[in-house]
Amino acid sequence: MKLGPLSAGLIGALAVLAGPDQTPFGEQPVMVGKAKADDSAKEGAKAGRAASMPMARDPSAAVAEEYEAARRKGTREAFELFIARHSDDPLAEQARAELKRLSR
Repeated sequence: MKLGPLSAGLIGALAVLAGPDQTPFGEQPVMVGKAKADDSAKEGAKAGRAASMPMARDPSAAVAEEYEAARRKGTREAFELFIARHSDDPLAEQARAELKRLSR
């Protein structure tokens, strides 16, 4: 069977696309790039680079921000939600007092 130019071109294109190790001109295979990235990270750690993960946030600061947001909103629903989420926190007592004030 004789292949026409269109059939031969399609087969060639499929072969190029199906190739597992094909990279654009001038680029390295993916695993080589990852290996070099790992090595550079180790070198950067030796040089005193900052950690890639940020420091954990202070939970009490987050609770205080939530309370302030509920206070700014000033609705029963906002204070009830705060109390439901943080019933053991000292700010929950203030939220309960605000709820009583809103009930009047």
